[in-house]
Amino acid sequence: MTQPQDLPRTVGELKASGHRERGVKAEIRENLLAALAEGRNPWPGIYGFEDTVIPQLERALIAGHDVVLLGERGQGKTRLLRSLVNLLDEWTPVIAGSELGEHPYRPITPESTRRAADSGDDLPIEWRHRSERYFEKLATPDTSVADLVGDIDPVKVAEGRSLGDPETIAYGLIPRAHRGIVAINELPDLAERIQVAMLNVMEERDIQVRGYTLRLPLDVLVVASANPEDYTNRGRIITPLKDRFGAEIRTHYPLELDAEVAVIRQEAHFAAEVPDYLLQILARFARYLRESRSIDQRSGVSARFAIAAAETVAAAARHRAAVLGESEAVARVVDLGTIVDVLRGKLEFETGEEGREQAVLEHLLRRATADTAQRLLGGIDVGPLVVAIENGSAVTTGERISARDVLAAVPEVPAIAEIHQRLGASTEGERAAAVELALEALYLAKRIDKTSGDGETIYG
Repeated sequence: MTQPQDLPRTVGELKASGHRERGVKAEIRENLLAALAEGRNPWPGIYGFEDTVIPQLERALIAGHDVVLLGERGQGKTRLLRSLVNLLDEWTPVIAGSELGEHPYRPITPESTRRAADSGDDLPIEWRHRSERYFEKLATPDTSVADLVGDIDPVKVAEGRSLGDPETIAYGLIPRAHRGIVAINELPDLAERIQVAMLNVMEERDIQVRGYTLRLPLDVLVVASANPEDYTNRGRIITPLKDRFGAEIRTHYPLELDAEVAVIRQEAHFAAEVPDYLLQILARFARYLRESRSIDQRSGVSARFAIAAAETVAAAARHRAAVLGESEAVARVVDLGTIVDVLRGKLEFETGEEGREQAVLEHLLRRATADTAQRLLGGIDVGPLVVAIENGSAVTTGERISARDVLAAVPEVPAIAEIHQRLGASTEGERAAAVELALEALYLAKRIDKTSGDGETIYG
């Protein structure tokens, strides 16, 4: 983030450069329309919203509306809000040293107005990067009016200024977001009296502090996120504030499997290689959980569940490689079993499912594995492999079994090479992982047996 050296440094130089002042909503609108006209994607890293949420959000921004996103946990609301910063100009001029980052052409605080009048075209300016114009606040119940709007600064009063002097105000988050974006996460968690303090900011664009009004023509885009469950039960957005948001947009979990896998790949930090088909299994697992009647769907099944599951599977592979001294750590189907116990607490089950949580998760994980294997390996003649296993060529795998030992036990039949080719397996670890997927699919189809215990799983 290196600032260009040829930027104007005074108001006079800024005027000579032909710079045009724009409000933040006009700036976002023009930059968005330019990106759309040029075919550039204004929303890098956002998956699954291309045909639903994104068009609605783009229309709201073009209209100049403040926006609230409604959706269950883990649907990418915060990430979407943070991506709005990409629609701001990369660098924007501000009055040097101004508390609210005012535009040199339009000072709004008493101090900046005086400085502008005294200095004229010699008023010094500095440049602010777009990343410094995005402000975010988690709406915790203890958030105060002072945090969001401002309060009297007792130090300034003690210095001798009168209580009604606007310069005694210590500005809150929203005024400091002047000429930028202010995002409030989990808006319903704000106490209702705090939401009332935002009404003037949202509509009249001024602030009220301790009984007197300071007329500040604030230029902000206000965006917020809310969980529909909180929206109706734990907390609520008061009706006058809800009315001031120009757009209320519902988010959702990815509708397509590819989008779910893309989110996992983007957000997860892997300690080992995780083949794409394992990510597909985890993505299907999350989708089946969202469809299950055993899961409380009001709280949702967060995308973080699948992300954490993928990271856990990778960690299991890295752990095995360290214990066995393998140079290559590749996740295998046997590692999927590690996610059920450690991630069960991330889900909310229906009240009638006490004691069945483990069984529900194991059943849906088996279903996700079988469906993924069927789609990827369907059509391969595995008959000779089944016959070889039935004739005594059992294959042992597990957290204590290396990839080399797994491959050494696999019968040499043409289906194995075709499985490797179909799944793009080239290294030793990848080939062992591919074989495990095929064996697990045969077991789930009830064509071979499987026994597990003491860290080993035997297909035979």
